[in-house]
Amino acid sequence: MGLSEFQALAEFRFLIRCFLNNSEKAARSVGLEPQHYQALLAVHGLPAWQQPTIRVLAERLQIEHHSAVELVDRMQRRGLLRRERSRDDRRSVLVHVTPRGEKLLNRLVRHRLAELRVTAPALTRALSGIIAAAPRGVASRNAQSRKGRISPKSAP
Repeated sequence: MGLSEFQALAEFRFLIRCFLNNSEKAARSVGLEPQHYQALLAVHGLPAWQQPTIRVLAERLQIEHHSAVELVDRMQRRGLLRRERSRDDRRSVLVHVTPRGEKLLNRLVRHRLAELRVTAPALTRALSGIIAAAPRGVASRNAQSRKGRISPKSAP
């Protein structure tokens, strides 16, 4: 691998890390823990076809199931999330954002999107640099072996 590949990946990671760091600071500024913001966003931003279960939340946050249960417990005590038994499968517990959680989330998302509008060109250039620097054929072989699925736990 050439130096340009490392530089492109390092720049992309730096820009993402800056965005995530700013997201953490923004969450704290409204009295939320960063993981609370991430959980609210994960639950509220699920595709319509996906049930907001604790299992799905754990997957979206890339945490263990028991950690997601504890997180939901803490967030429920703070009035950010509420639990509800699934009508389809009584064994499943659904998680919903409360009005209080939604109010805080809306405030944060508005600011996060505004930051992305400013940083999007640099992120796009950095991602384009990674794609251009990657050896031909490697990305397509990796994508085929995962059948289109990317595991964030193994992402660079």
